[in-house]
Amino acid sequence: MNGDDSPTSKDHTFEIGVISDTHGTLSPLVSEIFKETDLIIHAGDIDKEDVLKKLRKISPVTAVKGNVDFGEWAQNLKAAETIEVGEISIYILHNLEKLDLAPAGIFNVVIYGHTHLPSAEMQNNVLFLNPGSATYPPAKTSASVALIYINGLDIDVKFIEIT
Repeated sequence: MNGDDSPTSKDHTFEIGVISDTHGTLSPLVSEIFKETDLIIHAGDIDKEDVLKKLRKISPVTAVKGNVDFGEWAQNLKAAETIEVGEISIYILHNLEKLDLAPAGIFNVVIYGHTHLPSAEMQNNVLFLNPGSATYPPAKTSASVALIYINGLDIDVKFIEIT
């Protein structure tokens, strides 16, 4: 899904599934968690095209290239994507350390992966969101994804552990 396909209705609460660092594996629980989503965002380290195919059966997908995404299937993935969901502008990249712009005043949300650690922090009126790893969490954490609920300019985030 590109910016032209993004949801735009102002009278609707959008449910966005956010996933990252699948590394070639997609838990069957993801289909259930994301079944009502308007859009799925994959923040990179997909590793296998099959993961994107499975996600696209659930909902439209916007995905970026992570540091393990190579091969012919990944050639059309960009390092970063920008989308609009309703009134919210979202910037997506895999590794936050590669962020080469100041998002304040431009984007409402920055979605990233790479660290495998779930995180949601407000900085300068921008929500920085990492859903964690859907398959390989760090020690003492669980695999996770996130759901974002967008209504107008209101944004709510819910992390969901995958056990």
